[in-house]
Amino acid sequence: MFAASFFISPHDLWSLVGTANAPQIVDARRRDVYDGAPGLLPTATWRDAAGVRQWSAGLNCERPIVVACKEGHQLSQAAAAHLRTDGFNAQVLAGGYAGWAEAGLPLVAKATLDRLAPARPSQWVTRRRPKIDRVACPWLIRRFLDADARILYVDPPEVPAVAKETGAVPFDIEGIEISHEGGRCSFDTMLKLFGLEAEPSLARLALIVRGADTARPDLAPEAAGLHAVSLGLSAVAGDDDHGMLRHGFMVYDALFAWLRDAAGERHNWPAKTV
Repeated sequence: MFAASFFISPHDLWSLVGTANAPQIVDARRRDVYDGAPGLLPTATWRDAAGVRQWSAGLNCERPIVVACKEGHQLSQAAAAHLRTDGFNAQVLAGGYAGWAEAGLPLVAKATLDRLAPARPSQWVTRRRPKIDRVACPWLIRRFLDADARILYVDPPEVPAVAKETGAVPFDIEGIEISHEGGRCSFDTMLKLFGLEAEPSLARLALIVRGADTARPDLAPEAAGLHAVSLGLSAVAGDDDHGMLRHGFMVYDALFAWLRDAAGERHNWPAKTV
């Protein structure tokens, strides 16, 4: 359904980030402003606002679009107006990046993303037969870094060679940047690298993932449940790694939604005792 409002507030956009229904986010800041800025809206891709008629052809017409510039003025409004004229469901981020920062919402560390995955769609590679960390990391990649990222699964010894051959970013193998650090897992490492570790819901999710992935159920009450569900999904999926992702993403979407919006809800209807 077409968005009724021309604007979307930072908090309303944040409620969609990290979900399967997140909009396509277009960063329309002037290039010099973009280049000098440290942070990026989750999954945002930079586009020249003046060239909207050219790059709009690459957008998914079935998904909503949010356009953000420095303060939500002429650049994002002009681009959104063109998109709406052409039938896209486009909105402007009210207040732009300044409004997002004022609301205290998280940004992705742009320098790290530009260094590791400068091209879109980005490519990432890891060991096949994912269970916990190798599902959690792709979830973070697609929900917060690059919604169209390609995840490659190969035999463990082939990960470095495939990364070199394809330019994909390797993760969750020994001896690379995105891997375990002491008792912390690759999901923890990614949160730290991309500047997301301070976001409360992601930080709590990291505890659950770490507990499930490193045999530390004491870290979070939910860790044992995530461990059981993940291994069960893996047993069902077998060699269908991307089928595992589809089902696993539903688990992480639900966990993140619970942590962000419903963790305070209690169900305490005890059975009657005789």
